[in-house]
Amino acid sequence: MIKNLQDTTTLHNGVKMPWFGIGVFKVEEGPELVNAVKTAIKHGYRSIDTAAIYENEEGVGQAIKEAITEFGVTREELFITSKVWNADLGYESTIAAYETSLNKLGLDYLDLYLIHWPVEGKYKEAWRALETLYTDGKIKAIGVSNFQVHHLENLIKDSKIKPMVNQVEYHPRLTQKELKSFCQDNGIQLGAWSPLMQGQLLDNKVLQEIADKYKKSIAQVILRWDLQNGVVTIPKSTKEHRIVENASVFDFELSEADMERINGLNQDLRVGPDPDNFDF
Repeated sequence: MIKNLQDTTTLHNGVKMPWFGIGVFKVEEGPELVNAVKTAIKHGYRSIDTAAIYENEEGVGQAIKEAITEFGVTREELFITSKVWNADLGYESTIAAYETSLNKLGLDYLDLYLIHWPVEGKYKEAWRALETLYTDGKIKAIGVSNFQVHHLENLIKDSKIKPMVNQVEYHPRLTQKELKSFCQDNGIQLGAWSPLMQGQLLDNKVLQEIADKYKKSIAQVILRWDLQNGVVTIPKSTKEHRIVENASVFDFELSEADMERINGLNQDLRVGPDPDNFDF
């Protein structure tokens, strides 16, 4: 059982990644962003997930710098993830994009760097760049985002290094059973973005029944379900009470029967783009 906010999963290269973190998708640069990240760190979060396309890496970097000064955490205690955007996929352009992200964040290295989307004809060259950056010791771990099984198979057959993480849309309406099994079989850690389905599950009757049983919120039940399924999760919030509530999922455990009830909500329904039909 995952017992606290600092508990980690060990990636296939031995790097430890927190099971739980905060995402900053669509949070604009400015005080709200800086405060959200600092608040999360203050309350024990150690994983922060951003991306070049979010256009907020500078604010995340500022928050990290201030949190280190104010709260006594060290850089080494934090796990920082960013992602290379589609327009920069290519060998030289991916390496340049990594350096840009690093400069904006004001960091010496990233803990995890991901290819954001599997753009056909481009992601293999980008992966080769990530392998170089990793081999040169500039990134602790490398991975992908939004890759389906066929993308992973195609990538792995021509790669020297397997992805350590695959971050995908994952929630009770989209359980991605085949993908989850493939990742487990290949030592790739699955991560969830949009774990709360952008709020669309917060009035679900089945989830409300389960939440009432455990005296928890629907959001807490979903996030606990993620963790018990062995999926790293990074809910987004900018409000302190939500940041605290989201992380209050380590004092209860869902029964097998309740896990199955939640699994049964799957409809293969996405709120984000389909990786196979995304207009890049």
